[in-house]
Amino acid sequence: MSAVTAVKTAGETDIVKLLGADADKLLSHVCKGIPKEMLHLPGPDFVERVLTPSDRTPPVIRSLQQMFDHGRLGGTGYLSILPVDQGIEHSAGASFAKNPAYFDPENIVKLAIEGGCNAVASTLGVLGSCSRKYAHRIPFLLKVNHNEFLTYPNKYDQILFGSVKQARDMGAVAVGATIYFGSPESARQIVEVVVLEPLEVSHRDARRTGDLLHAHRAIFAVSPQVLADRFHITSWQATHGARGSSAWRRLQAGHTPLAGR
Repeated sequence: MSAVTAVKTAGETDIVKLLGADADKLLSHVCKGIPKEMLHLPGPDFVERVLTPSDRTPPVIRSLQQMFDHGRLGGTGYLSILPVDQGIEHSAGASFAKNPAYFDPENIVKLAIEGGCNAVASTLGVLGSCSRKYAHRIPFLLKVNHNEFLTYPNKYDQILFGSVKQARDMGAVAVGATIYFGSPESARQIVEVVVLEPLEVSHRDARRTGDLLHAHRAIFAVSPQVLADRFHITSWQATHGARGSSAWRRLQAGHTPLAGR
């Protein structure tokens, strides 16, 4: 039985109609480069079967399972996440000018709940404004960086506006970040996302924090002042580490925002 016949038998003739003359070629295609037996397909046991053997910690595995088990796709191994950027990146008007009710961040979260999504992904302002009311009702995914269109002429660069600690405090199960791969800023954006959590929690290893900051300087050949602006510390701390200062301890503990300019 051909793929086309199988689809018709299942009553899904609309797919064949939509594909038109290409239906047989597309629906009968068999990939010869990678056998389908090698694929890790979605399923109720996806987290346990595919993700648990990795080096992810038990809390991370638990958070992943929470997302996979939530919403109308819960337990299927598939994810449906509502992502909405709102705020100084492009304002709510960019998406909701015709429906201003969604200028209210709460309605974004309610839309994800009513749509049966596995999670809702948005910025610190959107999720933080209603986390006490909804973080226990739907998994939150906090986007920790985004662009800003307040500067004129506009520029395009992802800047840290949130932290892992803020995500944890609001009850989010995950964080996300955008990287403009291929852009001149992409290498810096990758490193910023990679060192985001170590910079916050490394109060257990202050020397590592200093090493991370100095590595950031070495990789991008930036001045201490630029580094200080990005991580909200003084240029002297960016140069020498200042590991004994109270400001340095605040940075290590995650009490100093990691927003850049």
